[in-house]
Amino acid sequence: METVILANVITLNSAQPRAEAVLVSNRQVRFVGSQADCLAIAPKAEILEYSDAFLTPGLTDAHIHLTGYGFALAALDLSACQTLEQGLALIATRAGGTAWLQGGGMFPNRWSEQSYPTAADLDRVAPNQPVYIRSRDGHSAWVNTKALELANVHAGTPDPEGGRIIRDVSGNPTGMLLEPSAMNLVRQAIPAATLEESVTACARACAQLEAWGYTSVHTMALEPAMSLRAIQELEQGGALPLQVWASIPHADLEHVEATGLRGGTGDLVKISGIKFFADGALGSRTAWMFEPYLGTTETGVIADSPELILERGRRALEMGFCPVVHAIGDKANHEVLNVLEKLKPLADARGVRLRLEHAQHLQPSDIARFGKLGIVASVQAIHLVDDAVPVFGLLGETRAKTTYAFRTLLETGATLALGSDASVATPEPMVGLEAAVKRLGLDRNVFMPEQCLTPLEALEGYTIGAAKAAGWENWYGQVKQGYKADFTLWETDPSLELAKPIKALRI
Repeated sequence: METVILANVITLNSAQPRAEAVLVSNRQVRFVGSQADCLAIAPKAEILEYSDAFLTPGLTDAHIHLTGYGFALAALDLSACQTLEQGLALIATRAGGTAWLQGGGMFPNRWSEQSYPTAADLDRVAPNQPVYIRSRDGHSAWVNTKALELANVHAGTPDPEGGRIIRDVSGNPTGMLLEPSAMNLVRQAIPAATLEESVTACARACAQLEAWGYTSVHTMALEPAMSLRAIQELEQGGALPLQVWASIPHADLEHVEATGLRGGTGDLVKISGIKFFADGALGSRTAWMFEPYLGTTETGVIADSPELILERGRRALEMGFCPVVHAIGDKANHEVLNVLEKLKPLADARGVRLRLEHAQHLQPSDIARFGKLGIVASVQAIHLVDDAVPVFGLLGETRAKTTYAFRTLLETGATLALGSDASVATPEPMVGLEAAVKRLGLDRNVFMPEQCLTPLEALEGYTIGAAKAAGWENWYGQVKQGYKADFTLWETDPSLELAKPIKALRI
């Protein structure tokens, strides 16, 4: 079966930027050009007419937690709460019973730049029910006394490696846990989701992403192993509407090695990355910085050390996997770039393109290294909306100038891949595109306007750039002969203005 799509085609192929029709055969683009030429090649082809719409390569979210996003869609969401009291009032509406009350979207810096919420605060609205609330950045958790008791976390519990339990002057936990290793102290007491629940959550996430025009995602490994299995279950059942580039935690590297699995395998789901965390996040004040946060002696948290990333990253590359490294703070980015520079010859030999996740706070001298080394900057413009106001109080004006330095990265030769980090933030395309193009903080002021992207550059970040980050640039991310027939339809021209996707179109 062959299909001719009629639309205002934006190919993102510099050799043929625009066209009026696309001929698709066997899930691939066979020809791009005029309607007459397409029908001359395939006179019996089915015709899909979208003459008033614009068609681009399919959108990709280059950094998401797919199954976790599905769970978040059904969970308590505190992201709109501007104050601690608003958060507590929302939690109170769901409190009651004995089952764990879980939620997310908490943004501690919005409530206070100097202190964290406490278990005592939660105890006011949920004294008898265990409560576990993830921060918006996913790098801290707020729990109540009941949750600490059930998890047996107390004054004598040591801080885990790469994490921290916030304590009072007597050493007792206050209810805030920083970084996944500390969060896991309580999370492990929460009954694990079943495969059926995980599949339902994943399907929920996929349905929302498809409705927003996405055809592909890169899913990251800050989720239980069941989350990846849920994605594979959907694929095996013929119910997965997305192309998925997946990563797994570096802690599972030995298991993967023992099975003989190699990177990039699979059809719709390609397991390609091994995930590391160099540090935490700005919102939880755990991003690893060269200089302390203003008014403190704290410089953040080192999660996976540079030495560990180098050693295990080398092993990952030997197996054909891409080491996928989370780095937020300027010190974390500097150290990770050093590691990736050492891994570059092996990556080139294995045909793996290196990428760095977030690249949020950068030293000026490190920005040009992305282009020089050919490292993709996988960035999330949506985060600057929340960070634009508190970053000055946390880091000061000088360091803020190279925060989310998208334009400078592009001008120095870097490839940008854009994503959302959902469920940390919404993956809604218009929100992410607006953040990249307008850079408006919550106060509606423009944050570092010199770093704004054009609509075309932002669109390329969700298509061509994301394809390069996955190593898919020879078959994905453009409307071009031989490329996969995954497209997004738009109401207006997204290369010229902020536009709203109509839907995904996978032929």
